[in-house]
Amino acid sequence: MDRLTFVGTATTLIRLGSFTLLTDPNFLHRGQRAYLGKGLWSRRLTEPALQPEELPALDAVVLSHLHGDHFDRIAKRSLSRSQPVVTTPAAARRLTDWGFDARGLDTWGSETLTRGTETLRIESLPGIHARGVMGALLPPVMGSLLEHRVDGEVRRRVYLSGDTLTGNHVTEIARRHPDLDVAVVHLGGTRVLLHTVTMDADQGVDFLRRLRPRQAVPVHYDDYGVFRSPLSDFEEAVRAAGLDGLVRSVGRGETIELDAPGAEPHGEDGGR
Repeated sequence: MDRLTFVGTATTLIRLGSFTLLTDPNFLHRGQRAYLGKGLWSRRLTEPALQPEELPALDAVVLSHLHGDHFDRIAKRSLSRSQPVVTTPAAARRLTDWGFDARGLDTWGSETLTRGTETLRIESLPGIHARGVMGALLPPVMGSLLEHRVDGEVRRRVYLSGDTLTGNHVTEIARRHPDLDVAVVHLGGTRVLLHTVTMDADQGVDFLRRLRPRQAVPVHYDDYGVFRSPLSDFEEAVRAAGLDGLVRSVGRGETIELDAPGAEPHGEDGGR
């Protein structure tokens, strides 16, 4: 059964067929500070649902970019070096120095995992963390398409937005991939040096209108002080836009089955 467990921030465990993936590993505890680069920090306000020693065996880690709220010092210290980390070329260079099997992908490039008759293709999709001068100060970011096939037949397509703003690049993603089953959407309206660098509620609605996924799972919205647009704002905005049927919110530590659009979250242990 395909499923997603929300750990916190943008950290999820995703099970597609026999493949298990970890996204954007952030295991800092409440009160600890994440380093955001250029001398900037933000304090964590929430507690993650899992720690590295509680994770199942992983086939890969998918990392949208190298920021302290997406790959932290606990992940660096505790994650196994055995599975590949699929990420941007810039992040891959740093992770390789740390001993990880990092696979850097250019935009639209892909990496494929194979197990028997199953494949999981991870494709790098464009992302824009910020525009203008602020864009040059932040690390490159990517979205990711997870395409699971069995005997060559597509079973599911999941899009991980990464820390991107909305815009024409999202329209291009929808043009190339018009049949997305699930979009995992990074929100929060993150504000850094007076610039918004992740989608707030209004941008999230525009993103859904451009992308048109069958369902959307919001993440990355209340874990740090720099997140200024709470999940409730997004939920209100999607209701006003008549898009609330697309959105499935999930609490930290809860698991949703991707096969059942109407299913309720379950399991405080993350479905392990």
